Amino acid sequence: MASGVQVADEVCRIFYDMKVRKCSSPEEIKKRKKAVIFCLSADKKCIVVEEGKEILVGDVGDTITDPFKHFVGMLPEKDCRYALYDASFETKESRKEELMFFLWAPEQAPLKSKMIYASSKDAIKKKFQGIKHEYQANGPEDLNRTSIAEKLGGSLIVAFEGSPV
Repeated sequence: MASGVQVADEVCRIFYDMKVRKCSSPEEIKKRKKAVIFCLSADKKCIVVEEGKEILVGDVGDTITDPFKHFVGMLPEKDCRYALYDASFETKESRKEELMFFLWAPEQAPLKSKMIYASSKDAIKKKFQGIKHEYQANGPEDLNRTSIAEKLGGSLIVAFEGSPV
């Protein structure tokens, strides 16, 4: 069921910037986004970037020690959100970085909010061409390193964001 919700151009631009890794200077790399949270506009007609809800690559190790824990902490306790997270993980053979798309729909969120976010998910996913990993979380217990590692590659994953799983 489509909701008729539109996706703001800025959301698409942020996705493209996170997806396409250009050869960049160290300063440009620091400005790249590690995580971004999206919400519905006040009139519920457009998916927009939530103000102040992002992690920059340059913040990691500087002001943020655990980017995934910080990301989980940015999600609202009682409302839904969409998010992009640039996951760093290691397999037995190599280090990888891949974008993950999250639908955050906590149990405490109002039913109407859950319905609008669920029915609008296709609109944002169509704009996010090439996302390999999609994850729906219904509470903080769904956002632990083990469950995320399972989604990224199961038993092949040995570390997520620098921590063993």
